[in-house]
Amino acid sequence: MLRRLLIANRGEIACRIIRTAKRLGIYTIAVYTTADGHGLHTRLADEAHALKKSGDDSYLDTNAIISIARAAGADAVHPGYGFLAENASFADACERGGLIFVGPPSDVIAGMGSKNAAKERMRLAGVPVLPGYHGEAQTIAELTAQALLLGFPLMIKPSGGGGGKGMQIVSAPDQLSTALHSARRVAESAFADPRLLLERYVESPRHVEVQLLCDHFGTAIHLHTRDCSVQRRHQKMIEEAPAPDISPAVREQLHEAALQVAHTVGYHNAGTVEFIYKDGQFWFMEMNTRLQVEHGVTEEIFGLDLVEWQLRIAAGERLTLTQQTLIPRGHAIEVRLCAEDADSDGLPSAGTLSHVAWPTQQAADMRVDAGYAEGDVVPTQYDSLLAKVIGVGASRAEAIQTLDRGLNHCRVVGVTTNAGWLQRALRTASFTAGSVSTGFIAQEQTALARTFDITAIELGVAVLVCLHAPGTVSVDEGFGWGARDGFRLGQSARQLWFVQYQQARHLVAVTWRKTDALAAQWFIETPLGNQEITLQPSAGGLVVWSHGTRCVLECVLEHDRVAFWHGADRLDVVVEDPRVIAPQKTVVEASLIARLPGRVVSVEVSTGESVKAGHVLLVLEAMKMEQAIRAPTDGVVRRLLYAEGEQVPQGAALVEFERLDQQGAAT
Repeated sequence: MLRRLLIANRGEIACRIIRTAKRLGIYTIAVYTTADGHGLHTRLADEAHALKKSGDDSYLDTNAIISIARAAGADAVHPGYGFLAENASFADACERGGLIFVGPPSDVIAGMGSKNAAKERMRLAGVPVLPGYHGEAQTIAELTAQALLLGFPLMIKPSGGGGGKGMQIVSAPDQLSTALHSARRVAESAFADPRLLLERYVESPRHVEVQLLCDHFGTAIHLHTRDCSVQRRHQKMIEEAPAPDISPAVREQLHEAALQVAHTVGYHNAGTVEFIYKDGQFWFMEMNTRLQVEHGVTEEIFGLDLVEWQLRIAAGERLTLTQQTLIPRGHAIEVRLCAEDADSDGLPSAGTLSHVAWPTQQAADMRVDAGYAEGDVVPTQYDSLLAKVIGVGASRAEAIQTLDRGLNHCRVVGVTTNAGWLQRALRTASFTAGSVSTGFIAQEQTALARTFDITAIELGVAVLVCLHAPGTVSVDEGFGWGARDGFRLGQSARQLWFVQYQQARHLVAVTWRKTDALAAQWFIETPLGNQEITLQPSAGGLVVWSHGTRCVLECVLEHDRVAFWHGADRLDVVVEDPRVIAPQKTVVEASLIARLPGRVVSVEVSTGESVKAGHVLLVLEAMKMEQAIRAPTDGVVRRLLYAEGEQVPQGAALVEFERLDQQGAAT
């Protein structure tokens, strides 16, 4: 077995690897950047070393990582997923440096890393492949000509990439030029490989994959299927094992095709073969020569630890598992809990996690693989994954119910998360029925939208929570002039507060009525109605009585912000102290502001140009995602405040934009 392991990664996957390595008695070594200096993975590891670079490419610094590994006495390096996991030159550098690379040989990574070459090789090996262009001629003119020959709809992919980055679906010739340039830009920046491939686009297919384990002695086994069809912009959101609604005969064909891929390339260690699947037919998409994010659902139905087997195979051990004894039991479903606003097209979120509670203590049959804990900072430089939440059950329906209950106990404050969106997705009729396609999000937009609003009781409780927050009863050290108890001589203790929820600012009056040893009674006046409520603290939150009805509100106070939950959905309000109201900032068009720090990757308009509503003005990249800044209405670009390649701070105005009225006049 390996003795000392360096993990060349961060976040959730680094934490995941460290836990298994420690269970096996392996000494763990972490690396980190200035953005990650106090990250959870650095605290879990036995030792941690700083990478000299501080940019978002620090974890790609092969020389630095190899140098740290050798200086720390590591005998092996685990790349996790992403970053260096499918980088053949990094695997080669480990091998040349006398380090064991926990993964396949560098030549296998190189062979499968080029999607163009891999698809051609699989076609020759008899594995089904979609029609497309995988050639070496890569000028925009040649790609355009090949696309026109292939026909529409088609998909453009970076040849050297993965994870859905840079993928573009093109349904008509007039979209082709923009899509090719965008895909090439991402291919160059994300994978240092500008080559693209084209292939026929199958509308609303399923994404089905097969997990493999292969040792150095020629033994290869499959661990059945996973379904990863629920995706946003080709990024997986929900995964499950086994893949539902596939006939036994076709399932066996998938297994055999995956094993054929492994034998063709001489694969060893853990790997995954991904297929496009529709109506009983499937086509090879790519092989991920690494551990997948979604490996946990396979572990749960087999009772295995795939990271352990990765380490054992890397150490030269034989597979002791046999295909005949590998029988999946039950069902497992995973959701990717991310720091993002799912209701704003997945806009990433960053910040300090002031409150974190995972559901493993409250819900049975739950697993959480987390990369963050309370007090940690979610940086802007990296992807938005916070944790993977997995529900297990004897059946698919039971796994859905388990996961749904678990999401009710996911509590994260400090960044926006997609927990509520994930819960709504699980509850849709189409997901419950099974076999959803990659078109799920587009088809279920109505069901996936938030439908609740704030209540009068929540407006009032938000004020009362701030009113009774520790240390905030008075601001003048005992003289009484700053007291927030509402006392007035000869009159009721009535106070006026402002509570902001989304774009609305509500005036809320709270009046103290009476109290006893256990509870306090208040009269609440709001634009949404008046309530007479009694509050009583409890372990699970605040017990609220109103007109004979009892409910429990779970809430968390962070400075002047109060978070409530409706199931897995978090509802945030800002409470303004009536004595200290900050001056109102000038209103700026929200759609033309950088919501996160980022970099301008392209500018699509010129100063003085007239544009229609929805026209792309420029493109920002933040947290590994591109965000198109679009014209909010018909108008004229008066000034571009940032140029291509420039860094943009959070909240910065990007474009000075002049609206046009219905008659075309500037307003």
